[in-house]
Amino acid sequence: MLAKNFSGFVMETGTDEAGRGCLAGPVTAAAVILPADFENQILNDSKQLSEKTRVLLKPIIEQHAVCFAVTHLLPDEIDEINILNASMKGMQECILKLNQVPEFIIVDGNRSLNAKLGLKNSFGKQFSLTEIELLKSIPNQSIIKGDAKFLSIAAASVLAKTYRDEYMDQIHEEFPMYNWKQNKGYPTKEHREAIRKYGTTKYHRMSFRLLPEQLSLEF
Repeated sequence: MLAKNFSGFVMETGTDEAGRGCLAGPVTAAAVILPADFENQILNDSKQLSEKTRVLLKPIIEQHAVCFAVTHLLPDEIDEINILNASMKGMQECILKLNQVPEFIIVDGNRSLNAKLGLKNSFGKQFSLTEIELLKSIPNQSIIKGDAKFLSIAAASVLAKTYRDEYMDQIHEEFPMYNWKQNKGYPTKEHREAIRKYGTTKYHRMSFRLLPEQLSLEF
């Protein structure tokens, strides 16, 4: 079973993201504060769970969480500030959306949540000085493979993944030829072949290598 707490603070939030390696669609972040008595034998890193299990866990997490938040950062913003910064910004936005201010934040990965605060960008949310100071004031710890170690990060990973999958299912209806309902925007052979055949959409990340070097887009 995953650990309940890292810091000893009651209001500890876990945060994670999904979709960083995709060619299309948003990168989606989530933050979750779980109650001290929360227990679940199934919850784990979302990548270790089946889609059916993730869908089962989503309402359980939402029902039992003290609070949670989810944020999509869209391709225009990803292209402007790069995917690593977008992933971090998405988690920062989630912290600001929570209806309780965390006492401590644990982050999946190896990067401090306070990295690159208040990026100046044309798309998406602009942080106010007050929001930047709030984020700076909350201690945080990055934990490599934290989504497989702590319940709150695992819960965030499940929410990020399920909300992103729902988003991709919706935009699949607009552009079914890319089969996003199945591949969720990841760089599968099928997805890349569709890009080669049909070109790109407003949902594609133009800063990514959408096709192998030996292929080119036809316009």
